[in-house]
Amino acid sequence: MAPDPHDHPVPAGTVVEPDPRARFIGPDLVAGGQPWRLLRLPAASRAALERWRAGVPVAPGEGALARVMLERGLVHPRVGGPLPLDDVDVVVPTRGGSAALAGLLDALRGISVTVVDDGSHDPGLAATCAAAGAALVTLERHEGPSAARNAGVAATARPVVAFVDDDVILADPADALGRLRAALEDPRLGAVAPRVVGPAGPGLRAGYEHRHGALDQGASPALVDPRGPVTFVPSACLLVRREALGTGFDPTLPIGEDVDLVWRVLDAGWLVRYLPAVVIAHPARPTWRAWWRQRRVYGLTSAPLAERHGERLAPIRADRFTLAAWGGLLAGSPSLGASVFARALERARRGPLAGVEHPERAALVVVGGNVARAAGPLARALVRTYGIGLLAATLHPRLRRRALAVLAVGLAARLRGSRVQPLDVPLALLDDLAYGLGVLEGAVRHRSLLALTPRTTPSPSWAEVLGLAP
Repeated sequence: MAPDPHDHPVPAGTVVEPDPRARFIGPDLVAGGQPWRLLRLPAASRAALERWRAGVPVAPGEGALARVMLERGLVHPRVGGPLPLDDVDVVVPTRGGSAALAGLLDALRGISVTVVDDGSHDPGLAATCAAAGAALVTLERHEGPSAARNAGVAATARPVVAFVDDDVILADPADALGRLRAALEDPRLGAVAPRVVGPAGPGLRAGYEHRHGALDQGASPALVDPRGPVTFVPSACLLVRREALGTGFDPTLPIGEDVDLVWRVLDAGWLVRYLPAVVIAHPARPTWRAWWRQRRVYGLTSAPLAERHGERLAPIRADRFTLAAWGGLLAGSPSLGASVFARALERARRGPLAGVEHPERAALVVVGGNVARAAGPLARALVRTYGIGLLAATLHPRLRRRALAVLAVGLAARLRGSRVQPLDVPLALLDDLAYGLGVLEGAVRHRSLLALTPRTTPSPSWAEVLGLAP
């Protein structure tokens, strides 16, 4: 299990940066974090947060507050320069040695690297590893990437394990891995991952992957949380404390094993951080058929993951007020949505916001913001999982406008934050259709509707997480 956060206040002198989505609502309420939450802060705590926003390091006596803010995603530590990798073992699973492996191993020269051959028995692999000074572990038969990574863990002993796929492009491994290693100086952090993008290159597919790759989690730092904006990080490049690995990757999962591992690390009480300041490249599939199949397989993972992690795989997860407000609008009943919104305002004003200054205004900002923020993610979830149904709805004259509106909002949420080319829009739709078909196929194969069933939280998220920061 992870160390207790109360035993590890943030050290004085640490520079923390408020999350760009965090903001004050009134004199003593701050909203933001991952997942979104609302906190009431004493005046001294607000003053400290304002100083941190200006770049002032954490002062003596502020460590406990900084820890609370950090654990709730309202601030992020500013990670310094790269640390030496003397306590890091790099594990590279491969099958037959990809064309990029020799270049990766050459870039990793001078770092402890263990290559695991997943049952290919490629006679040239030993020479490739020897030339780069990497150790080689050979599995007798093909067992999959999870088993290969686990074999690499068993063959090494350093306290930090860096999992790197054999086709990852690391221009400066000492800098990229060293900065990720620096993030692990936080004793509460069990794992950290960089931003993963497709390498820039000619061609429609390469350009789309560079701008909107499936593994790209965006430009904003975040704590990984199944309820937040960054729900997982991929194992293409992932640094994990050995003590946080538990039983390692699940070899019964042919894909989606990284999601499962990261969530089990979270369940053990560790933090997992997404650090987009470090960017690595991971090539796209070489053909359109392989690209489509990859996206479909991503969807196939939903059903087996849902069997392990339940509601975390729900395609839509929101409080009942938000769902009712937007559902009424989509159903063609704006009055229903307005009625639900008014009831939520009254409940907030008389309940958790009753003791704050100007509760009516605070309720309008909080509830209205909560409903507005949900529009993009809800439409995105509908397009990604139920895209085929939305396309079918466009053929119905009474449903066409609403279905097209959901498609437009959902695709806009998918493509925001980067330069969009005209052909990115149909490619993003194909991307989501492939994933949605995979989810449907997985549900049929596993005879389970868990990954297709929306879930509602029992109360609005703004009330559910309201608390007082110490």
